[in-house]
Amino acid sequence: MRGHMIHKRKKRKCMFCMTKKEPYFLDVETIEGFVGENRRILPRRATGTCSKHQRGVTRAVKRARFVALLPYVPGQ
Repeated sequence: MRGHMIHKRKKRKCMFCMTKKEPYFLDVETIEGFVGENRRILPRRATGTCSKHQRGVTRAVKRARFVALLPYVPGQ
């Protein structure tokens, strides 16, 4: 297979698994890192979280939005 380059991607570790913490909606500084500039929740492939913690992040972001700690839309 001459001419083909094989790119191996480095496996990302889940931040929550490494620190032994769980996503919590009152920890706004951490949760904001999982929301993009257009205020959408970033996917697992962008954040590097495992599926268990990505579900927790989604739940935490939605709860933080509901209690007005995070905005639903950009510019607020």
